[in-house]
Order: sequence, then structure tokens, then C-alpha cells
Amino acid sequence: MKKSPLAQVKEKFGDKAGLIKALEPLTSHDLCVSRLHDAKELAHVSNAKLLKLYYTLSIVKERFGNRDKLIETILEMQKRVKDTGYRARLSTYPIPRLYDLFRSLLKREKAMEKKKEAQQAASQKAS
Repeated sequence: MKKSPLAQVKEKFGDKAGLIKALEPLTSHDLCVSRLHDAKELAHVSNAKLLKLYYTLSIVKERFGNRDKLIETILEMQKRVKDTGYRARLSTYPIPRLYDLFRSLLKREKAMEKKKEAQQAASQKAS
């Protein structure tokens, strides 16, 4: 059975303050939009939301390094690298929204690859 968010926070960070302290380096200017609030306001956010934010920011930091590289990857996946208006719009999105967009694009690419493979297999069978 999955542990409750409170149990996960206590196990990994000790308490909620420890989780908020662990979020601080991940919410630097190169990763997050400046609208993320200070630690006092984060103390009123639920443990589940803080955990989700922590894991999302950790994955993005590890995989991309900063938000600009994530935005660049999304633009490349959509073949819209030269679209400056879209780039500006993406730069206003928070990290969780950008990461969700990235994951959905990955899923779409995998589905397209499977579809192409199935079509190729069907055309080879028909020949």
C-alpha cells in the first residue's frame, strides 16, 4: 500500500520545513518563473502538492538543467524552433506545465512510431 504524503515527507525530509528547504535550490531563477512564492507561503501548501512539485523540479533539473533547455526541447519536438511568439508564450509557463507538455509530446511521438511500424509491417505482409 502506498504511504500517505505526510509519511513520505517524514521519511525522506524529516518534516515539512525540510521539504520546503529542499525545494529552495530547485526554485532558482534558471529553473522557475519568479512567481513562485517564498517559504512562508509554501508552508500552507499541502504535502502532496509539495512532493509532486519537488519530484517534477528534480526530474527537470536532472534531465534538462534549466527551463530554457526544456523549452528548446519542446520547440524542437514540435518543429517550431523559429517561432519566437510561441517561445515567448512557453517562457511564461511554470515548470510543471512545461514538463507535462514535454511528456505528452513524448507519448505522441511513441504512438506515431508504433503506427508507422504497424503500417510498414502491413505493407510488407501485403506484398
